[in-house]
Formats: sequence, structure tokens, C-alpha cells
Amino acid sequence: MSKQKLSLQEQLLKSGLVSSAKAKTAKSDKHKQAQLQRKNNVAVVDEAKELAVKAQVEKAERDRELNQLRKQQDAQKELAAQVKQLVEAHRQHLDVDGVAYHFNDQGRMKTLYVAEPMRKQLIDGRMAIVKLGQGYEIVPADVAEKISSRDAASVIVHNEHINGVEDKKDDPYAAYQIPDDLIW
Repeated sequence: MSKQKLSLQEQLLKSGLVSSAKAKTAKSDKHKQAQLQRKNNVAVVDEAKELAVKAQVEKAERDRELNQLRKQQDAQKELAAQVKQLVEAHRQHLDVDGVAYHFNDQGRMKTLYVAEPMRKQLIDGRMAIVKLGQGYEIVPADVAEKISSRDAASVIVHNEHINGVEDKKDDPYAAYQIPDDLIW
């Protein structure tokens, strides 16, 4: 009672999907290709295998690109977390009743109210303004440099440190006044 397994060609013939003439031509073509391959040592090109290999290579390349993109996104998230941690650990408290300090952020004038000594430190470059989310915070200059190394766009205002007293001592022309009507 065991049924003999039929080949695909026989199954197609039995179901009527393929005529016997087409089956014979397919069988003879296959036989001719095998003879050519043996006789001339010619490799028969199997297009299906080539397409499968090509698809596999393309998939591997896409996977590599996606992994690289994912790694870049993870690195950006990590840097953003480091910036947030630095700002939150070193932020200075703002003085609501203090002096207004105006600065530019992407073409828009913004205002922070700070104490007068903090305003002078901002002007001298000992303090800096950084952007955290939608708000602004004031941090020491050394922390601003660390933040800038991670994300330069977060540092909004960081003036160069000016040592006014030292500059006047070293300047040989400090005793001379520059006239107002001087034309170059």
C-alpha cells in the first residue's frame, strides 16, 4: 500500500498543468546542459543562485547600515545624557530680581535675570550660558568647555576669559590715550 513518490514533473503532468511535449523538451534541455558541462568544462550559469547570493549581499549591507545608524543614535543619546548630567550638577541659581542679561540664540534675543556679580562673570568669560531642553542654565566656564566638547550647539554664550588687570600691566602703550578723532 505504499505509494511511490512522484517527481515534480510527473505531478505536473498528472495534474494537467504541463503537456507531455513541454516535459520532454525541458528534460532534453536539462540533459544537453549536463552534456555541455561535462564535455567542455563549461559552467552553466544558474541565475536563481546568482540572484539569491546578490539578495543576500544586499541584505547584509542594509543590516550593516542600520546597525551603524543605530550605534550613532545611541552615541548621540549618550552624549545628550552626559550634557544633561553636567548641566544639572553645575548649574548656578538665577536671580529673578536681578539684572537683565541679554543674549542671542539662533537669531532671537533672549533675556536671563541674574545677580550683578554673575553678570560680570558672564561678561568676563568665567561663566557661560548653556541650553538644556527649552530652558537656559548658567554654568562655570570649565564645565561649558566640557559640554562644548560633547555638543557644541548646547553652549549658547561663552565669552573668552578677559584678564583686564594683566593686560594693562603688560601693555607698553597703556599710558597713552587714543584720540577720538583718529582716522586710519
